[in-house]
Amino acid sequence: MSKHLKIALVTALFLFAGIGLLFSAVFVAMQFDLLNVRGSILDRNAFFAEEADKPVVIPAQPCISEAEKVCDWNKTPEWQVVAGGLQKDAAIIARVQEETGVSGRLMAAVVIPEQIRFFTSEREVFKRYFEPLKILGSLSQFSLGVSGIKQDTARKVELYAQDPSSPFYPGPEAARLLAYPEGVDQNAELFRRLTDEKDHYYSYLYTALYIKEIQSQWSKAGFPIDTNSEALVTLFNIGFANSNPNANPQVGGASISVGGKTYAFGELGALFYRSSELNDTFPE
Repeated sequence: MSKHLKIALVTALFLFAGIGLLFSAVFVAMQFDLLNVRGSILDRNAFFAEEADKPVVIPAQPCISEAEKVCDWNKTPEWQVVAGGLQKDAAIIARVQEETGVSGRLMAAVVIPEQIRFFTSEREVFKRYFEPLKILGSLSQFSLGVSGIKQDTARKVELYAQDPSSPFYPGPEAARLLAYPEGVDQNAELFRRLTDEKDHYYSYLYTALYIKEIQSQWSKAGFPIDTNSEALVTLFNIGFANSNPNANPQVGGASISVGGKTYAFGELGALFYRSSELNDTFPE
């Protein structure tokens, strides 16, 4: 056996042994909840999940068909939980609405499908236990904050807010709202902003400014969609790169199954926006 072949075999052996050790470590850590780090899907949804153990303002609404377990989105336990969380954040949402001009109801329309998606997703176990390992690689790939905004998307929100030549430029106030203290590590601070479990201000701020930047792009192109909740919620889900102004924007985005029915991300957000749910808290 040649020297090079021996080296290759030994390298492969160590590689597979390392993978086995990694998965064994993950299994042990799972048993002791050692992977529940700040910013994980579990932690960022904990604020909403807490509502499940408390009395909620919205009375219980049973399924239309108990036998088939088929419910409209606003007659599910998931909706009750998310509604309670949004009501707790009402003051913060109102503040962001005043600062940005983006309606609180539109912000809520983005948060609702994102939260319901993770409450009902079969990927939850994977997200909970393996996401923390991936954080060591690249934070830009993970959904953060109550609206599930990615860190690289939040960075683009900041860049467009500082560039008057950009079609996404939302006006001069945005840059002031997003400004960092002098000398701060901006990557670390951005992560902290989006994962602060006790204060969701920045989570809603970046969400609102994303919406405002998309509105700016479409208005400048001659296709205003300021009150088109189907389009705006869809575009939040599919990202800046897929925002192509046109005369006939389509509703779409990730599929979300809840109450025995399947909705597109933008469809579910728009159903809330045009409904009477939480009208007292978030008027249209």
